[in-house]
Amino acid sequence: MFEDRASVQRPYCRFFKVFTSALRLCTASGPKAECNTHMQEHEVAAFTRGLNAKLATRSRHVCSFLGAGASMAYGLPGLTSLEELVLKELPSDKRPAFERLRSEDRNLEHILSRLRRITALLQDEEDRVDGLTGREARDLDQTICDLIVKALDITNSDLSPMLNFAAWSLGADYHLPVEIFTVNYDLAIETALEKLGVPYFDGFIGSLCARFRTELVEAGPMDTDDWLPSFLVRLWKLHGSVNWSWDNESRAEVVRGGTQIRDNSLAAIYPSDSKYDESRRVPFVVLQDRFRRALHQPETLMLISGYSFRDEHLNEMIFDAARRRPRSEFIAFCFDVIPESLSREASLIPNLQVVAQSEAILGGRRGPWKVPEESELPTDIWNEDGFTLGDFAMLSSFLAKSSPPQIEVETRLAELLVEATSA
Repeated sequence: MFEDRASVQRPYCRFFKVFTSALRLCTASGPKAECNTHMQEHEVAAFTRGLNAKLATRSRHVCSFLGAGASMAYGLPGLTSLEELVLKELPSDKRPAFERLRSEDRNLEHILSRLRRITALLQDEEDRVDGLTGREARDLDQTICDLIVKALDITNSDLSPMLNFAAWSLGADYHLPVEIFTVNYDLAIETALEKLGVPYFDGFIGSLCARFRTELVEAGPMDTDDWLPSFLVRLWKLHGSVNWSWDNESRAEVVRGGTQIRDNSLAAIYPSDSKYDESRRVPFVVLQDRFRRALHQPETLMLISGYSFRDEHLNEMIFDAARRRPRSEFIAFCFDVIPESLSREASLIPNLQVVAQSEAILGGRRGPWKVPEESELPTDIWNEDGFTLGDFAMLSSFLAKSSPPQIEVETRLAELLVEATSA
């Protein structure tokens, strides 16, 4: 009996000794000194080898989430630059109303949502909200949409990053389909997928005036009647697209065309929060629910690139899934500094990893990258500026190389990359 009790006590004694030793290390330089373990250097080679191994696991549920930084990699403006461009190009009679809406700490998407609420609410020409009648709100919405569509034209963009990304999605051979989520409106992803012949499903069925099919978006592997084959890459545009518009002639719903919408068509590029016409919110609510369910799929690997973590609603979905699914992994690639909200959560959630140019948060520990030997890593992973995969252009190249070699795909990709860079 006493021997058993002693054997139980020994591990606690060892734990106490280890704990007190660690405590002395943390406080050795005085009460204000930081614990040395927080300054642990991270190995770039070890991280990239681990990422390659995770990407090679066929049983993984692999997703990606792309923000405005991905679009900036091929020359399009981010949300802030887009807002400035819209303000600059607005006709002089519409600029005061835009600036008034903007002064309430609203970004471009919030302004569009506000305008649509005003349009839906006001029927009488005499009534005004935020100084606008219903007709004036709709006209301003229309003008803003026209400017956004024009600014996001990819005709002269170098699509090399997205072509590499599409090549990776084509070569990825997982048991579950690759899911690509994005808050970007441009057509770069669709263009790259189609140039490489990647079969994909975006929630719509049809070519010229495609209709949204909720049952196909919501289906899972067990829904045999509605589940589409896994080789179809899933493309989910959470905030709409420049080829989505409102079909007001037959029913008040969002439809997807084959090309960007024309002038004088109201682009469906952000979910209106209007409570007066629920049918207009259907694609957005369904796709956000698809995002939530994908995040909670067991054994998920979520790659996040170009996202600034400024959308609190999306942030909470990501952080909540990371907390609840410890066997899944969420990797955020930051171009520059790590956002404070992301840093705070990653320090508490071990499976939420963050990598930036000069530092990383891995396993809850924040620290600088250990500078590798000159010959240890290729320049597309590490250069004089530091770790490069925070740049979507570099990340997409890395992903393309991680896919199993396919001669036809590689040949076609090489041709398209030459064509893209010489355009």
